Amino acid sequence: MTPEREEQDGVGVHDALQRLWTPHRLSYVRGEGKAVGDAPEGCPFCRVPGLADEEGLVVARGELVFALLNLFPYNPGHLMLLPYRHVPDYTDLTPEETVELAEFTQKAMRVVRRASKPHGFNIGMNQGAVAGAGIAAHLHQHVVPRWGGDANFMPVIGQTKVLPELLGDTRRLLADAWAAEG
Repeated sequence: MTPEREEQDGVGVHDALQRLWTPHRLSYVRGEGKAVGDAPEGCPFCRVPGLADEEGLVVARGELVFALLNLFPYNPGHLMLLPYRHVPDYTDLTPEETVELAEFTQKAMRVVRRASKPHGFNIGMNQGAVAGAGIAAHLHQHVVPRWGGDANFMPVIGQTKVLPELLGDTRRLLADAWAAEG
């Protein structure tokens, strides 16, 4: 018999499909660590600034805004830029927070370009749960590096993203590049 048709004792017929096991994503699927309500006390984004940079995946800290890696990234180097202040809407930002968020966005693009050489970026905010915000109560802007061909059959057909770099390694790479940017 060919390997595609080989019977496996006790587990049925082998189907010739390859398996990419991603058990770390189960916490995301289950919603573990998500915000509980709209209050800062249940907000993971409000907890992160109190953690060590490595533990919270923080890449850079400003006076009013900080940058961290997305725990469930679309691509390596997927950053989120957030105000420290727990506000849900872009219109809730002070003028000073708006300026620092814009400056962090520009710097994030420069840093990721130097560190990872992406071909482009998706930059944006999902305002409200209905618009796709996973944590709608705390404003956050995504900066997602993109490369030509990064949307291959895995996410399109298999609904699975293959990431070639561990989050800790990506955080260290971008934090070092951020510091070098000045």
